[in-house]
Amino acid sequence: MHNFNLGLLFSLVLLMFVGCKQVKKDQVEKEAEKGEAPNFLVIIADDAGWNDFSYHGSKIQTPVIDSLAQNGVELDRFYVAPTCSPSRASLLTGKPASRMGIVAPISGRSELTLPDSVTTLPQALNKQNYNTALFGKWHLGLKSETGPQAYGFDYSYGFLHGQIDQYTHKYKNGDASWHRNGKMIEEEGHTTDLVTNEAIKWLEEKDSSPFYMQVGYSAPHFPLQEEEKWQEPYENIFEENSRVKYAAAMAHMDYSIGLLLDHLKKKGLAENTVVIFMSDNGAMEDWYPKEQYDGKFEPNPVLGSNDPLRDWKTSNYEGAIRVPAIVNWNGKLTKKANSNYISVGDLMPTILHLSGAKSLPKSVEGKNAWKAISEQEADWGNSIYIRGHLQESLIQKPWKLIRTRYLKYPAEFELYNIEEDPEEKENLIEHHPDITKQLKGDLEEEFAKDSKEVNLGLKR
Repeated sequence: MHNFNLGLLFSLVLLMFVGCKQVKKDQVEKEAEKGEAPNFLVIIADDAGWNDFSYHGSKIQTPVIDSLAQNGVELDRFYVAPTCSPSRASLLTGKPASRMGIVAPISGRSELTLPDSVTTLPQALNKQNYNTALFGKWHLGLKSETGPQAYGFDYSYGFLHGQIDQYTHKYKNGDASWHRNGKMIEEEGHTTDLVTNEAIKWLEEKDSSPFYMQVGYSAPHFPLQEEEKWQEPYENIFEENSRVKYAAAMAHMDYSIGLLLDHLKKKGLAENTVVIFMSDNGAMEDWYPKEQYDGKFEPNPVLGSNDPLRDWKTSNYEGAIRVPAIVNWNGKLTKKANSNYISVGDLMPTILHLSGAKSLPKSVEGKNAWKAISEQEADWGNSIYIRGHLQESLIQKPWKLIRTRYLKYPAEFELYNIEEDPEEKENLIEHHPDITKQLKGDLEEEFAKDSKEVNLGLKR
């Protein structure tokens, strides 16, 4: 009887062991079927215009960024806010930045930051066991205690403000801005090089967990401070010296992105990394610094080019809010030009979907755009609301309604068919009263959801 019990016990243990192995094998097979959680590399250019990339026909050569477009999905209708802080806020929260009172660049010594009550993209990814890091521009809190790590980034390095001297790394009013993990530091070197090198170093040292990297370059934002080697190719192409320097900043950034992508390949990470490239808004026409940087810099009468789109950064016309954007994932996406209307606020739910998250934070308003990105023919009816300094717009393909508000005069409305008239030359407000009425109502509904306290900031 004793021997029988021992034999029975041994058999039960053996069955349990085999069963556990089978369960583990089934789990492994399921994970294999689902695939590894992808990494994410989000690269953000600062004030790069529609016509500042060679894949859009520019004389400025951007071969690395071109290669991302040639081997990925070019988002032809990607919309952001008219300025930088709101675009970055929408990226990290999945909602219009105006909901949080951010409708212009956070500047000067502003106390405005992202609210603590909103779950950010890095916070949500941390729950998915992602390592998260931000390199370069933050611009969503100007103090160490309101820097990237306060909102979920495990590692952060770069500058807190919106614009800095490329070598001293100080803000236009002299404030310190350069930091590592919230601690102010001083380093020698050009911002573009330092940001790239730090991102590569972090990749070299990180563990095997999936990662989300956000690399926010200062280029091609003024002040433009580029070595002769970057300027020389453009000295006989552009007449205005400030345009030469702008082109040099673009070329310097493009080369640096190449270094970053090469390191992903070297580490064997390229095949499972989703690379997203975008500009935070359209280009500025010019820059007259006046007292900024103690008068160190000369006027810049020509900067970027948004041709053929209308107007410049800070407006709600296409030149400010429709920006170059690319999604590249080796082996998962094939080359195509995608004309679906997608906003920067749709990136957070899309990234979380790809990370394997089962649900979205309740505060997210954007839509998971993965099928709209990967399947051009997907049924994607997207309404995009964007609020800027004194304008707001509502886009519902093919229509775009713009409202311009004044302090002492009634608001003005403009209606454009941006499919037939992407340059916004013909205001159709008098020709389509029914469409205008509907879009006005939808715009008012969105406007009512915004924070009652907004920061108009300062035009930079």
